[in-house]
Amino acid sequence: MADEDPFLWLEDVTGEAALDWVRARNTETLDELAGGERFDRLRDEIREVLDADDRIPYIRRRGEHFYNFWQDAAHPRGLWRRTTLEEYRKEQPAWEILLDVDALAEAEGENWVWQGAAVLRPHFRRALVELSRGGADATVVREFDVNRHEFVEDGFFLPEAKSRVSWIDEDLIYVGTDFGEGSLTTSGYPRVIKEWRRGTPLSAAVTVYEGKPDDVAAFAYHDPTPGYERDFVGRSPDFYRTEKYLRTGEKLTRIEVPDDAQTTVEREWLLIRLRSPWSVGGRDYLEGTLLAAPFDAYLAGTAELTVLFEPDARTSLEAYDWTRNHLLLTTLSDVRTELYVLTPAEGWRREPLTGGPDLGIAEILDTDPDTNDEYLLSTSGFTEPPTLSYGQVGGEVDVLKQSPARFDAEGMTVDQYFATSRDGTEIPYFVVRPRAEGGPTMLTGYGGFEVSRLPGYSGVTGRGWLARGGTYVVANIRGGGEYGPGWHTQAMKENRYLVYEDFAAVATDLVERGITTPERLGIHGGSNGGLLMGVMLTRYPELFGAIVCQVPLLDMRRYHLLLAGASWMAEYGDPDDPAEWEYISKYSPYQNIRPGQPYPPTLFMTSTRDDRVHPAHARKMVAKLLEAGYGVRYHENIEGGHGAAADNEQLAQKWALLFEYLWRNLRS
Repeated sequence: MADEDPFLWLEDVTGEAALDWVRARNTETLDELAGGERFDRLRDEIREVLDADDRIPYIRRRGEHFYNFWQDAAHPRGLWRRTTLEEYRKEQPAWEILLDVDALAEAEGENWVWQGAAVLRPHFRRALVELSRGGADATVVREFDVNRHEFVEDGFFLPEAKSRVSWIDEDLIYVGTDFGEGSLTTSGYPRVIKEWRRGTPLSAAVTVYEGKPDDVAAFAYHDPTPGYERDFVGRSPDFYRTEKYLRTGEKLTRIEVPDDAQTTVEREWLLIRLRSPWSVGGRDYLEGTLLAAPFDAYLAGTAELTVLFEPDARTSLEAYDWTRNHLLLTTLSDVRTELYVLTPAEGWRREPLTGGPDLGIAEILDTDPDTNDEYLLSTSGFTEPPTLSYGQVGGEVDVLKQSPARFDAEGMTVDQYFATSRDGTEIPYFVVRPRAEGGPTMLTGYGGFEVSRLPGYSGVTGRGWLARGGTYVVANIRGGGEYGPGWHTQAMKENRYLVYEDFAAVATDLVERGITTPERLGIHGGSNGGLLMGVMLTRYPELFGAIVCQVPLLDMRRYHLLLAGASWMAEYGDPDDPAEWEYISKYSPYQNIRPGQPYPPTLFMTSTRDDRVHPAHARKMVAKLLEAGYGVRYHENIEGGHGAAADNEQLAQKWALLFEYLWRNLRS
């Protein structure tokens, strides 16, 4: 079937013919959407939100300092910087600039995009900085002297690749990268992990672990916690299964838990979060349960498991974070955040922790389990700007920073409703409505990989959509994690159709409640959410007035052959398996384009530099739709990676195109 594809030539990412086609489509789209005072004003207002000097500079503790990465109009590529807590409390903190990415890019003639840094504990003097060209997942790794604010001459360095690196000590790191033939998995990630000593060539690095060619990736990391120094290695056979081993010299001791369970080790404790039911030791545990046991005793086979959290039909565990003496749980009850403190020294005593707004989110952003019981707490809601607070378990919670409102929310309402999907399952969704009724409605969703869509603040959506009179809707469909692992696993592979039935049910419910009409209902989504948009276009076109489909998967016949696609076969299935292609083929958007259908106006957006989801998905879909006579539009950013934007200027352009396209096509 792949050989019959007339648009395979568009899979040549930087081929001249493919890029000529991209440039022609971009010109059509920009000529239609980007001209005129209204678009310029919209783009500039969004850029103003993204570059605002009074945004909260979110921080992470690393030793005595709090680190931040900051982008604004003067520094579009960004500044890596740090300060102290005392200084951060001031209205205008003094920042110590560690690395100016814009200056670096100009000096080296590269379009560098910041991708993060691993700072060596416990002294935090060195970092492994990752920089990508144009925002791709593949990065260049360079060792950085944090105190001297400069790259280390003859320090650790890796050329561009999808590498995995982590510190062991100041002179030794774990490295997984492209060592040559056979060193990467079929998904393009490291299969071989080595120890690399300072001052030696990469070719002299010593192999400590190897995964299998069809794995997603192999990994290794060192825990430097004083008194609990340990090393772990392992492999991920697929996106959801992991084999993890304690590495003691050349000896590997497997942590015997279900393959799909998530494990973390902190000091003396092993935590196990289940993704499927588990029967062990004469007890049955539900998926989504969090268990604890003393780590050493568990490896010896003598530990008893303690239940720290057990889900019910309405409540799930969203996250957990250690402080020095406590464990903080973030739970969701019908997609509403609740926070708790567990204290192991007191028999795992559980108490509430002050949370966030009723229809909003509260998120633990950072803790310092090495030294104290502090935590950074972010709270917000659809119409409530973010607040960043600092707390100590058992003490007061102080507001550090509050964001000003980015749009006028006076009179706006936030409601939660439940739609009934085709199989009778209740699907929650949030509706944010402006003061005056009558504007178009924009619905979004994701529905995959156990990713929860939570009711947080977005100045971009507020300024670009709500403030103009539009209604905004977020659907919490299956495939996500809003009700725990089961909300996700019941919609995988052969049951993928449930994701699409859920989203269609929300769209139908919006109309039945009189919130909107099909002609006034637009939708958007990206990545797996872009696949959702493609399915809505080809299977449920009558429900929508316009669609924006971003960085999408669409050709599910070949997705596993393109870039990182093979790593997602645990989610979607293997199209080379006839039994699995049977159900994938029923929804794969590219294969289900039909002439003469009532397809709504659709804009496809992607990035040339996306090395996770291949831009050919969107390219080929548009080419095939155009050939069938549909008037779709297309825009491909040359930079941006999977986010489709490398800086705030590009991000503002992307959002402005999305909002303008929906607004124009939903006005009638």
